[in-house]
Amino acid sequence: MNQPAGYASPGELWLLPQSELEDLEISYPQVLKIVEQAYKAVRNGGSRNPVKTIVEGADERSLSYSMVALDGDSDTVCFKAVYEFDPQRTRDSYGFHSFIFLCDDTTGRPIALMDVVKLGPLRSSATSALMARAVCPDARSALVMGTGVQGQMALPMLLAALPNLERLRVYGTYEEGLRAVRKSVTDSHPDRDVEFVDDVPKAAAEADIVLGVSGLSAKQEVRRDWMKPGAIAVLLGYGVHADVLHGSEYRIATDAEQMRATCDDLRAEDGSLPPVDAELPDILLGHTPARKDATDVVFAYNSGMAVTDAALGRYVADLALTAGRGSRVRFW
Repeated sequence: MNQPAGYASPGELWLLPQSELEDLEISYPQVLKIVEQAYKAVRNGGSRNPVKTIVEGADERSLSYSMVALDGDSDTVCFKAVYEFDPQRTRDSYGFHSFIFLCDDTTGRPIALMDVVKLGPLRSSATSALMARAVCPDARSALVMGTGVQGQMALPMLLAALPNLERLRVYGTYEEGLRAVRKSVTDSHPDRDVEFVDDVPKAAAEADIVLGVSGLSAKQEVRRDWMKPGAIAVLLGYGVHADVLHGSEYRIATDAEQMRATCDDLRAEDGSLPPVDAELPDILLGHTPARKDATDVVFAYNSGMAVTDAALGRYVADLALTAGRGSRVRFW
């Protein structure tokens, strides 16, 4: 992929804050295709995605991590940095700062420095939808646990992957978040509506797909014995209890090594984790089954992989370029 001349001139850096990325005509079906191809390219397209580096501050004051990846399909290199202050929300001083730096690996030139406050949830919701479609291609019902940014993207992305979903349900405790989830669905699918649930055990027992996308303040978590045979629980944030991981018949992850590095809160009392049966890239390529039996309850761990940030960041950057967004500064 040749770099368009409009990214930036030599010595310049193209800056794309979130304010410049709003209202771009982002296609959810296209996002799914890009993210799926990025996972496949990890196995057969020359991509590289090392495990993230994590640093935690004293007394859980802060959490920082960085990732680097090469998306071989688009020849894009991504450097991602995330800093969270007060990640446990104990001081009422929570702060989140993140960006990606994209470079073209064919020309050796920078593409952009980009805010990822929306890009991250976009690729994560696409990953959840790909997991759900692989495990439950005939799903008719979904339950989303959480109404934040991830929760607001979850159902429209699921509908892009599984248009035959009939029952869309969400659990949340914030009226504003519930309204935002409903609006996110009706904006893209005016003929569809969202049910708000109070009885989580009952809703979980009726769901083919459960998505745990709540924040740390999650008031409810879906338990293993609430889930019906053949269902999948995808954990991205909170809202799915650790006993679903330990009690499921089959377990999948975006990356097993990264899961072991990032899911300490899911470990058993002795510190152990059950083995991962399959990784998403192998499932998407048809090398490994998404489940062994139709009655298996499947647990899926969705940990972000920077290779999808690289691929999706390139897509968004090209949209922003066409729309004339961003600013260029002399940097080097």
